[in-house]
Amino acid sequence: MLKLTPILLAILYGLVMYRFSVWRTKAELDAKSMPLTDPTLAALTDRMARALDIEQVKVFVYDIDPVNGLAAPDGRIFITRGFLAKYKMGEVNAAEMASVIAHELGHVALGHSRRRMIDFSGQNAVRVALGMVLGRIIPGIGVYLANIAASLLAAKLSRQDEYEADEYAAALLTKTGIGTAAQKSLFVKLEGLTGLSGQPLAWLTSHPKTVERIAAIEKLEDRWAG
Repeated sequence: MLKLTPILLAILYGLVMYRFSVWRTKAELDAKSMPLTDPTLAALTDRMARALDIEQVKVFVYDIDPVNGLAAPDGRIFITRGFLAKYKMGEVNAAEMASVIAHELGHVALGHSRRRMIDFSGQNAVRVALGMVLGRIIPGIGVYLANIAASLLAAKLSRQDEYEADEYAAALLTKTGIGTAAQKSLFVKLEGLTGLSGQPLAWLTSHPKTVERIAAIEKLEDRWAG
């Protein structure tokens, strides 16, 4: 029983962290967001809604500076104020913004948003359990090794989610007539907009490399054309 204690504690910790993370995320988004009202973007999201046979795609503006889009565990789509500012300044066009929304819709439709929250809590639990076990076996560096292992697992899962959401977005953008050109051009722009031009090794990052994402979209285009 003593040997199982770290694992049981980690499982309990993971459950508590999951509930807390869901609550904290919802509270943060509720407090710092408002509906997106731009008429041009609304027209594009209406086209997506018709293609998906749903009443409306509800998009909100999350009041923070970083350039990003996100899908909440409850299914809501958010564009950050920083991203919207780039659009208003003309650095990003409406079709490119639509590709972000389509990508986040992919995360929702494919269950990534809710699963990521569960994964985040689970990875924390793994980190705690490994830290306890390895800390006893390799004092001093056991916790460090546990953190590396959990981070690598998280990055791998996240990159796979990004590819899947890209594919969903490409299909949706094609169906609506918006097309995938804006999706690919945004990938290139994002490196400058988010300061990611000097990425570390791809397997240590949560997103695939830009060239790999574009290549994956072009493979889809070739397949659809054939």
